[in-house]
Amino acid sequence: LLPEGPWVVIHGSVTAPLGFSAQGMYGGLRAAGNKGDVALVVADSPAVAGGVFTKNVMCAAPVLYCKQVLEKKDRVKAVLINAGQANAATGELGYKDSVASAERVAEALGCAPDDILLESTGVIGKRIVMDKLLEAVPELAANLGKGAEDSHRAAVSITTTDLVSKSAAIEVKLGDGRTVRVGGIAKGSGMIHPNMATMLGVLTCDAPVEVDSWRNMLRRAATNSFNQITVDGDTSTNDTVIGLASGCVGGDEIVEGSADGGLLEQAMTALLQGLAKSIAWDGEGATVLLECEVTGARSDDEANQVAKSVVGSSLVKSAVFGHDPNWGRFAAAAGYSGVDYNQEDVAITLGGIKLMEGGQPLAYDAEKASAYLKGKAGEHGTVHVQVRIGDGDGVGMAWGCDLSYDYVRINA
Repeated sequence: LLPEGPWVVIHGSVTAPLGFSAQGMYGGLRAAGNKGDVALVVADSPAVAGGVFTKNVMCAAPVLYCKQVLEKKDRVKAVLINAGQANAATGELGYKDSVASAERVAEALGCAPDDILLESTGVIGKRIVMDKLLEAVPELAANLGKGAEDSHRAAVSITTTDLVSKSAAIEVKLGDGRTVRVGGIAKGSGMIHPNMATMLGVLTCDAPVEVDSWRNMLRRAATNSFNQITVDGDTSTNDTVIGLASGCVGGDEIVEGSADGGLLEQAMTALLQGLAKSIAWDGEGATVLLECEVTGARSDDEANQVAKSVVGSSLVKSAVFGHDPNWGRFAAAAGYSGVDYNQEDVAITLGGIKLMEGGQPLAYDAEKASAYLKGKAGEHGTVHVQVRIGDGDGVGMAWGCDLSYDYVRINA
């Protein structure tokens, strides 16, 4: 699911870049089962840090905690993630739990509490099972490792209703010859409509990057990846993406706007897009990944807005699940996106089959188009939709999934 570019996919995830270790384990936080439910990603030395967070007013205690840490700190040491309880809508006591969690990790790692960032996922309105979490942290820290299997256990331990864990890593050669790596883990399956289940992510990189540049690059990369996915239109209380840059590759510090900064940002965006697409692919009850590309817009932002409107439409998602090539639903969803354009410029293509051109419906083979949708569902593949709304240079992409009976069953 990673887009192609001047990078190479490599084995591993958050421990692939130099200067990081990770681990995941079962700590007893889940209500049922014994799948891992607590994970830790640690930098050998404090790493340049940035974060992108939910815009939900009811943001969770760990979101509030992270924002406060990043307001005063450029570098942090570690990220602790728990699954089972979201620690959202838990008031002052929930925030105190976040502080206690950070203090426990700091004690185990020999650093200050504000060297720790936090992410939580699970049931909203539930405080973390603190006795279990506090008991697990020392063992988690004692078993940190730099292998791909260690980062894989961390990726598994942050999942909730996910059917699969999400992780990836790439490396890219900069113009001065340095090879840098970017790795990441993420989780999400339901309650996915990020505005930056719950969408969480941790990205690591071994390049030396100036702090403001790193934070801006991370924000833009998240905007063009995680913020362009939707499963059910619900923006979580906990959405968080944290990025850490260790600088272990050495050399001159990278700044945004430079050639190397641009290349690194492209790689970061590609990695996060791959993780974001895997979340949409794994949407609760989904049978396909739905990808919409919009061209001809006045700006990339407007193209992204139209694309996300299309993949977020319940009628579009239902039609795709029912293998119905109802192009009118694509057109309507694009039309209510809030972007102004001339409807006579609209063209719509589904899987290479032209459905609309110049604002006019085309005669097409409905059975062939339906078979395309059915075939993609049979392989849990990707349904490609292209929408052109004019002759501008703006291009955008968004990803979602179909809406099946199972989504309701899972969430009822």
